[in-house]
Amino acid sequence: MKIVGVSFDTPEDNQTFATAQNWSFELWSDDDKTLALHYGAAADAAQPVPKRISMLLDDKGTLVREYLEVDPASHPEQVLQDCRALFGR
Repeated sequence: MKIVGVSFDTPEDNQTFATAQNWSFELWSDDDKTLALHYGAAADAAQPVPKRISMLLDDKGTLVREYLEVDPASHPEQVLQDCRALFGR
């Protein structure tokens, strides 16, 4: 399983933030907002911050679950439950 975060911040700012949070997963920079526009995390390029969404992909990269409304407090457990149900892990 691989977790990747994406934000509008620069790679340098993301690295500083990830280090401060002690995250062990990658945090990608979408400073041109290409991913956000493609996946619906931004309505247009003028949007200052992305909407918080998640995508769950299988091992082949196929989208199996889309989370368009994310509550940061409960979302990790929700994704873990879905992973167990969908993939047995």
